[in-house]
Amino acid sequence: MVEAETAASPAANAAPPKPAPTGAVIATSGLSLTFQTADGPVQALADIDLAIHRGEFVSLIGPSGCGKTTLLRVIADLEQPTSGEITVNGVSPDAARRERSYGYVFQAAALYPWRTIAKNVALPLEIMGLPKAEQQKRVKKNLDLVNLAGFERKFPWQLSGGMQQRASIARALAVEPDLLLMDEPFGALDEIVRDHLNEQLLQLWAKTNKTIVFVTHSIPEAVFLSSKIVVMSPRPGRIYDVIDCGLPRDRGLDIRETPEFLAIAHRVREGLRAGHSYED
Repeated sequence: MVEAETAASPAANAAPPKPAPTGAVIATSGLSLTFQTADGPVQALADIDLAIHRGEFVSLIGPSGCGKTTLLRVIADLEQPTSGEITVNGVSPDAARRERSYGYVFQAAALYPWRTIAKNVALPLEIMGLPKAEQQKRVKKNLDLVNLAGFERKFPWQLSGGMQQRASIARALAVEPDLLLMDEPFGALDEIVRDHLNEQLLQLWAKTNKTIVFVTHSIPEAVFLSSKIVVMSPRPGRIYDVIDCGLPRDRGLDIRETPEFLAIAHRVREGLRAGHSYED
């Protein structure tokens, strides 16, 4: 459950939301979500208007409880909005899920310890009923993409935390989605490993040109990875600012010392501070 302030459901006579923008991979308009709890309604998201286009790397950043993960789960059809509109690849999130339009990477790698890395990556392909030869082809391709070739027969407990998360990314990519949804996948890792995986994720983005939506609490991570940053306010989650980064796609960690990077980081930090003005 997302921490959010208690709010009443939208009024029945509220104006209808504006039509969602067209031509976007993900498009929302007037999107709101209120959880019904034993203590009363809790509004998690309020009036989210957002367009994410093909090939973008978009980070959602905000304080704990601001609805970042809830918004990601709405995109994935794991939560249903209370009001407003959302399309994923031009269809409803439910239809996009059925078409396997996205892969989802959770905060924890969530690998089955009794299955090898290859078997973990192949799991969604087994569920889809793909032929063994196609499964093996996709497993090899995606383990190569995340630099885990040679670890096919290892078990998760034999891999480091960073390697386990890379295997989780390979599993998400195995269904060949257009869209990759990532819920703070590197948050539990130490800074050195996190930096390394950030670099590898940028390389993966360059190779695949996937559309990526990435949840993070880290300002440097958001600026380093993203083509666009969505700054969210707390309780309930609103979009306070949308920042086009403008940094070159071919970037290394040393870019974090440049004036351009620092200027974007400053704008994100100021947006997070100002967003707290929504609190009572």
